[in-house]
Amino acid sequence: MFPQTYHTTSNKALKAYKEGAQAYDYFNFSRAESYLKEATKIDSEFYEAWLMLGELMTDLRRFNEAASYYRNAVRIDSLFYRPVFFNLANAEFMSGDYEKALIHYHVYISQPGISDKNRLKALRNIENCGFAIEAIKKPVPFNPVDIGSGINTRDDEYWPSITADGQTMMFTRQARPVERGSFTVQAQEDFYISQFRNGTWQRAVNAGPPLNTRSNEGAQSLSSDGTYMFFTACDRSGGMGSCDIFFSSLANGRWSEPVNLGPPVNTPAWESQPSVSSNGRLIFFSSSRPGGMGGKDLWYSVLNSSGKWSNPKNLGETINTDGDEMSPFFHFDGKSLYFSSDGRPGMGGFDIYMSRMKEDSTWTVPVNLGYPINTYNDETGLVIESAGQRAYFSSRRDNETGKDIFWFDLHESVRPDPVSYLKGKVYDKETGKLIRASYELINLSTSTILISNSTDASGDFLVCLPSGNNYGLNVSKPGYLFYSESFMLEGEHSLVEPFIKQIQLSPLKVGERMLLSNVFYEVDSWELKKESVMELNRLANLLEENRNLVVEIGGYTDSTGTDEHNLVLSERRALSVVNYLREKGITPERLKYKGYGNTSPLGDNITLEGRKLNRRTEVKIIANEK
Repeated sequence: MFPQTYHTTSNKALKAYKEGAQAYDYFNFSRAESYLKEATKIDSEFYEAWLMLGELMTDLRRFNEAASYYRNAVRIDSLFYRPVFFNLANAEFMSGDYEKALIHYHVYISQPGISDKNRLKALRNIENCGFAIEAIKKPVPFNPVDIGSGINTRDDEYWPSITADGQTMMFTRQARPVERGSFTVQAQEDFYISQFRNGTWQRAVNAGPPLNTRSNEGAQSLSSDGTYMFFTACDRSGGMGSCDIFFSSLANGRWSEPVNLGPPVNTPAWESQPSVSSNGRLIFFSSSRPGGMGGKDLWYSVLNSSGKWSNPKNLGETINTDGDEMSPFFHFDGKSLYFSSDGRPGMGGFDIYMSRMKEDSTWTVPVNLGYPINTYNDETGLVIESAGQRAYFSSRRDNETGKDIFWFDLHESVRPDPVSYLKGKVYDKETGKLIRASYELINLSTSTILISNSTDASGDFLVCLPSGNNYGLNVSKPGYLFYSESFMLEGEHSLVEPFIKQIQLSPLKVGERMLLSNVFYEVDSWELKKESVMELNRLANLLEENRNLVVEIGGYTDSTGTDEHNLVLSERRALSVVNYLREKGITPERLKYKGYGNTSPLGDNITLEGRKLNRRTEVKIIANEK
């Protein structure tokens, strides 16, 4: 006789079931599946075999099959094991069958004696089912496109990261598992890089050592100019916890030996999935450290003036939940944050959400990106190009090709603000040689330095210019006059074409000139505007560091008004600059000034742009008294 707990009278079926259960206990899942299916084939009313098949498929994340097997168990005996309704509802929910899941969650919670933990999960998923059913009724535009064979292969490609100019993509590739006897060996993860040329992503190349090692590297965040990166490495030499955040920079085509960020960013807990801001001063990441809201939370750290990362701060309850928050991406606009969460209403698993940083550094309530961007699968690793329209993500659409990277046009309601960029190359004006120089990007409205950095050895640099602000750029090198330019994007929320500049720095020689592009005056006045302060201070510092220089400040106007008026206005504007420099301690005998009116126009006097070029202040070296 068989024990009463078994719903079979077949000795053969019971033997197959016990063989399957033993294989399951030893994690031999393929063998377990084979025996359990044999048991149900022998006796189609074998309740326990169907139930265990459901559990096995759930462990293997084959939720659609799990739901089918649980339904067979319920059909045979709906009262024998009441928690089967919870397992069935979970499997239906995780396979996107929200209508049936909703029914079976309600059946489950109506029963007496259920656990508090499962009741809470059921109630949460009832809310998720309601959200998902409504989301499916109102799908958002979503037409993913394969990024191409230069990047996608039969192996798994995922976690894309892109530069602000959209020309360089770094991603993680993992080769397919290798069967060795009864064991499956997972191949390691490595970084690969592809360049965008002639409208196509070129064949990706391995980033090589020392970036890639025999350990697993992944979840990287490439800087806006592609010259450095932060990434996650687990169980790597020098680590503080199971997974830590590392830094590496690119010089002469080679990545530097990665450096562990150390405390306070890394701890003995799990730190992963960094995202660095376009100015390099802010890093977001996911961590399981104490002090959070749930299992894994999003945190951020600020790079201070001494080059040290501050103690990380939790993003707070607006962003973090009692679930897990992961996969942050902080857009180039400096305000839009995209992340994955399983702790708020969604489609199941991890959904992607968007929140914006407000003026007071708090966050707006996160918005679900919608169906079918989010599905019952886990959605993570979304990044968005600087223009704010094209998004990149990875997905397994075909088992033959594994995970691949796709792009799609993000619907307008969750787009970040568009970001333009300046891509420059710095030369010596006299020799034409490329030179390394320093550059700063300034918010002219607030007189704050947003970025302070150096070009690479080839004189190249890239800076992001988010819409909504007016910016000043300064490029300098000891022994040269500096270069400045202004970008007036205040109130601009449409895409601005990138600025590509060939910048020439003039050596400190008599006769050389420079334009003070970030010196501004009130309309038809010689009163200096506050936005001029940083540029004038820089000029004062240049003169202080080079006390042998004698300069002339020249004022110029457009053709608006009479010649006499323009000469007076331009002279008084030049004098305003001289007076400011005198207040900063530059001796009067080193400062000359002259008004030129509209005698030397750089542009036409018909268009707004032409007149703007003509209204200017210049500095000319008239003596170098060594």
